[in-house]
Amino acid sequence: MMGVEDLLRLTVAALMTRTGERQNDLADGLGLSQAQVSRKQAGRQHWSLEDVDLLAKHFGLHVLDLLAGPTHAVGVLHGAIPGLRPSDVVAPAAAVEPVPAALFPVEPVEPAVAGPVGLCVLCGQPCSGELDGFPQHFSAEGCAAAVAAANPAPAPTAAPVAASAPPAEAPIVLLPQPEQQPSAAVPSEPAPEPPAPARPRSRRAYASDDLIGQITGRVHDVLAEHAGDVDAAQAELIKAAIPDVMALLKASRVGGRYEHSEFPPTAEILRKRSQKGADEIWEGRPKWRNASALAAAKAGAQLDVTALDMNAAYLSALKCWLPIGQLREDTSGVHDPKKSGVHLITPAERWEHADLPNPLGNRMEPGQLWVSESTLRLLLDCAREGLADAPTIHRSLVSGATEGLLEKLRRALAETRKTAIAEGDELTVNYVKAMYSKLVSTVGESTANRELRRPDWMHIIRAKAFANLWMKANKAHKAGLQVVEISGTDELHVVGDWRSVFSEGRDLNQVKEKQSYVLGGKR
Repeated sequence: MMGVEDLLRLTVAALMTRTGERQNDLADGLGLSQAQVSRKQAGRQHWSLEDVDLLAKHFGLHVLDLLAGPTHAVGVLHGAIPGLRPSDVVAPAAAVEPVPAALFPVEPVEPAVAGPVGLCVLCGQPCSGELDGFPQHFSAEGCAAAVAAANPAPAPTAAPVAASAPPAEAPIVLLPQPEQQPSAAVPSEPAPEPPAPARPRSRRAYASDDLIGQITGRVHDVLAEHAGDVDAAQAELIKAAIPDVMALLKASRVGGRYEHSEFPPTAEILRKRSQKGADEIWEGRPKWRNASALAAAKAGAQLDVTALDMNAAYLSALKCWLPIGQLREDTSGVHDPKKSGVHLITPAERWEHADLPNPLGNRMEPGQLWVSESTLRLLLDCAREGLADAPTIHRSLVSGATEGLLEKLRRALAETRKTAIAEGDELTVNYVKAMYSKLVSTVGESTANRELRRPDWMHIIRAKAFANLWMKANKAHKAGLQVVEISGTDELHVVGDWRSVFSEGRDLNQVKEKQSYVLGGKR
C-alpha cells in the first residue's frame, strides 16, 4: 500500500501541473528554497506536518482534501467535487468515544495503545493505529474512508422521515418535482450536485489551460510592447520561437511519470557525416507521381485534379512513438511495440501497387537501410494489410517509448491554433507554426537549440509526417479516388469527389484545397 507521504508527493505534483506552477513558484509560496522542494518531492527529505499545513494553505485546500489523493485534491481545487468537512462529523466523533483512558487514569498510556479506537490527529476520526505515540490512520485513504463513514449520517435521515410520514414517501421515491420535496433536506442536497460542473471540463482534459494561457499571454505581451504593431510583434515572436517552445515543453512535462534524456550519447549512425551533410537514417520522404495517370493524360484523357494541403503536418506528427532514454542495441530481429528508435532493415523487394506510392518514398537503391520507428511501423501496417511483405529487421537501437511524450505540448499548440483561426488571429497562428516547425527542425544536432539534442526524435517526427501523408493517400485510394501525386509532408493530388472522403477546413483532422488543374488538357 502506498504511504501517506508518497501519496502527498503525487498530489503535490498533480496540483502543480493543474495550476501551472514550477518548483520555484511552490518554494516561494512555502518559504522554502527550490532545492528543498526538489528534495522533498524526490523523497530525499520528508514533508513535515507543518509543510502539509503550508501546502494546503498555498493551494487553498483543507488538509483532508490535500491528503485524500491527487484525484480528489484536483477535483476539489476546480470545484468538480465537494471538499471533506471535519466540522460536520465532530458530534459523531465525540459520541463514539469509548476511550478507556478515563476509566483507568492511573495508566493513561497503555489504554491508548491497546484500545481499539482513538481520534486520528490528521482527520479527527476514530482510528485503531498509532504512529510515534499519536493515534492516526496510516494512509490518506484511511482518513478519507473514516470521514466518509461518519459523513453519511445526514443521508439516512431520509429513511426515518419516510417511516414517520408514509404519505410523503411516494413523491420522494419518484422525484417528479425535486424542488417541492424536502424542505428540511435542502442543506444536505447541495453535496451531490457539484459533480455536474465536471462535465464541461472535457476541453481541459484535452489541452492544458495553463499552457494555452502561456502561449496567448506571450502574444499579448509582445504585441503590447510593440504598441499593436502586428508585423513587429510577429518578427519578435518568430525569432524567439525556439526558446519559447522549449519552455512550453518543460512546462508540459511537469508532473510527468518519468524524465526523458535530453542529451544521451549519439549513436554513430545518427551523426552527420559532415557539417552540412546527413546521417544514415532514411525518413521515407515521398515524391511520387502516378505513372498510369500521366500515361492516360498523354493519350488524350482529361483528368480534373485537386491539389490538397494537409494542415500543420508536423504538429500532427508530434503524436508519435518517441524513445525516452538512451538507445541501446537489440539484435533479436523482433519489433517491440513498447520501444522506439531506429532500425536496420531489408524492406520488401517489390511494391506491386501502381496506383499507390511506395511507403518508403522515392528510394531507388535496393538492400539494407536504416529507418526510424515511424517508417518501420508504417511498413509493418502495410504488411498486415497484405500490401507487401514485412521487412526483415537486422539490428535495432531502441529505448523504452511512449506515444504521449509530446502530447500535452501538441494539444496546447493545436488548441491555441484552432482558437486563433476561429478568431482570425493570424499572428498567433504564425507564432504557433514557428514553434512546432522549429522544434522539429532543431531538436537534432542544431546550434540553434542548445536545450535538447535528440536526432532520433527529429527523424521519427519527420518520418511520422511522411507516414501520415501516405495514410491519407491510402485512405483516398480505398475510397475510390485516383491518387495522382504526393510530395513533401502535406501535398496530395487526387481525382474525384474528395469532399466525400475528407473534411474541409483548417483543423488538424481536415484538409484544404490548394488549387485545381486539368491534367491532359489546357491548364
